[in-house]
Amino acid sequence: MQGLMTSIIGRAGQSIRSEKYEKMIERFTQMGNLLDGDGSRPVPYLGNRSRCKAVLEKYGFSFRKKFGQNFLIDESVLLGIIDTAGITKDDYVLEIGPGIGTLTQYLATYAGKVCAVEIDRALLPILEDTLAGWDNVTVLNADILKTDIRAIAERENGGRPLKVCANLPYYITTPILMGLFESGAPFSELTVMVQKEVAERMIAEPGSKAYGALSLAVRYFTEPKIAFIVDPGSFMPRPKVQSAVVHMKRHASPPVDVKDEQMLFDVIRASFNERRKTLQNGIADYGLFSYSKEQAGLALDACGLDRRVRGEKLALADFARLADVLVDMR
Repeated sequence: MQGLMTSIIGRAGQSIRSEKYEKMIERFTQMGNLLDGDGSRPVPYLGNRSRCKAVLEKYGFSFRKKFGQNFLIDESVLLGIIDTAGITKDDYVLEIGPGIGTLTQYLATYAGKVCAVEIDRALLPILEDTLAGWDNVTVLNADILKTDIRAIAERENGGRPLKVCANLPYYITTPILMGLFESGAPFSELTVMVQKEVAERMIAEPGSKAYGALSLAVRYFTEPKIAFIVDPGSFMPRPKVQSAVVHMKRHASPPVDVKDEQMLFDVIRASFNERRKTLQNGIADYGLFSYSKEQAGLALDACGLDRRVRGEKLALADFARLADVLVDMR
């Protein structure tokens, strides 16, 4: 396990070499006995470039740009994800986009059960091969945006909350996250690899350049934090930007009460569709609304907000109050 810690890059750009991760490595080396008592599950082996490359060459696999495929090839990052997610044998894990099964092997070794949803049919024979030693994994060939996650949780986990882990394609990160949030599926935590810029948007505060609709949605449903930054060299093929692992713990209940949740998110979308517009104009021009500019102004007045204010200045509680006023004005 030498060199496992070389590729996790801290938020300040320094390598993370904490006791916590050293203990993770020690536990990793004893995985067989720790997890199932008889060593029947193999030790994950795909977490490096040479083994990943060998599997890809064996099957003649070509990366497909439309799926945004960048496979993890760094054992330290994989262990960091497992640690951040707090995966245990009591967990049912939903993995989005398993690729060739690199993270899946680690999840299956630590978790009770794993459901891996993969859209690319070309990866199915590879996954059948790389996951052959793990009998607690189900691979579902489907588009996660069209998958009934609630039904999976009900059927496979008795309706109990599941954990979500994913190395998300950069181009479709926001639709996947919003789909998860709005699906009503029971999940307790999400641990996702995203582009660093997206991670910064997810945790952004009001008034900052990165603050937007995604920031508000993430904070409405979860408590987010950036766990660590990942260098481009930890992937195959190598992306042009840094990535980040973000952990989101689901709120037991939303931090704000609203009369109509759909109205809340419509107001948020109206606010950020065109960031240069004032919130008053954004509401008046939003296609799903029928409020006039004057009505939008009156709603802002009722909330004690300046009619010239823009969406990036408002906190979640401000949007909640405004949404309730607009509901009452229908």
